[in-house]
Amino acid sequence: MSGADETRRGVPLSDRQRLSWLRLIRSDNVGPATFRELINHFGSAEAAIEHLPELSRRGGGRGIRVTSQADAEAELAAAESLGAVFIGIGEPDYPPALRRIDGAPPLIAARGDLALATLPAVGIVGSRNASISGAKMAARLARDIGSSGYVIVSGLARGIDAAAHRASLETGTLAALAGGLDQPYPPENLPLYNEICSGMGLAISEMPMGWEPRARDFPRRNRLIAGIGLGLVVIEAAERSGSLITARRAADFGRLVFAVPGSPLDPRAAGANSLLKQGAIITTDSRDVLEALEPLSRIGAAAHPVFDEPGGDAPLPPAPPHDNDRASIIEALGPSPVDIDDIIRHTGQAASTVYVVLLELDLAGRLHRHPGGMVSLAFPGP
Repeated sequence: MSGADETRRGVPLSDRQRLSWLRLIRSDNVGPATFRELINHFGSAEAAIEHLPELSRRGGGRGIRVTSQADAEAELAAAESLGAVFIGIGEPDYPPALRRIDGAPPLIAARGDLALATLPAVGIVGSRNASISGAKMAARLARDIGSSGYVIVSGLARGIDAAAHRASLETGTLAALAGGLDQPYPPENLPLYNEICSGMGLAISEMPMGWEPRARDFPRRNRLIAGIGLGLVVIEAAERSGSLITARRAADFGRLVFAVPGSPLDPRAAGANSLLKQGAIITTDSRDVLEALEPLSRIGAAAHPVFDEPGGDAPLPPAPPHDNDRASIIEALGPSPVDIDDIIRHTGQAASTVYVVLLELDLAGRLHRHPGGMVSLAFPGP
């Protein structure tokens, strides 16, 4: 694909910065959006870590767990022993399409052929209890699309995911995991996982080493699949399934969504058929995907923001907001998501003040962040 070299632009982290990034993202209440705000305010992860307890206290928190240097070093060592590395969002090997999504993980762990991370990719997902014809279709599409220069992305699940991975082992496949890289799921796909990591494949995860996947971790994994590919193909998805969650995220990210039609009598086809009614591109062979993606593949390496730590002296930390200013911002928040710009306009506070207060609330566990930069106040349960 033309322009492949352009996708590798970025600034490598130093070993010290990588350690600090890992400490920060593994600390309590620090998600991707909060991580970015902290870097913006304090100039580096190392400086931000020093201010986490104070920010949490000012937001009404009773304490916050900050990941120790020893724990971060232990995770780095565990990754190294597995043959894995951590890649920061501003580094050359970070998947370029993933970098552009809302809430992209600041740091991902990767194991396998890193060259695949920056190539154009297509996601293929579908039912875990796939039919024989569904699995054959997944394999055919993965083989043909992979042979045309795309990496095939999926989630290592049984059924459609596994069929797509196996068919693209020779052309390049990428598995996004819901748990740590040392905790592939399901166990029955461990041989496939080992083939991926030792051959023409790559596995990535944003979760800590040793993390066993839970039900709530799979939507996060699905967002990686949706974000890495230029498009997403859905094969045999039920009405309520993780594949449809992935398709919704792909559409939110501006990706093309493809769906293979199925029998109206087969519950496994209900979700894919529903996507077609909503405007997904009908897909009966690889040409449907390749022709639609061809214009995107030429611009897939277009300029993108590079998120890295500036060199030199860190900026002075922002002054703590006055209590009255903090109170007015908290009063403007409620359980319904609102845009941060609306908070600024409503309160008349400086943008820097609003962002600091939101950081305080976030680190205290009192703020919910929503897609599109929306926020809401977290209320304690009954």
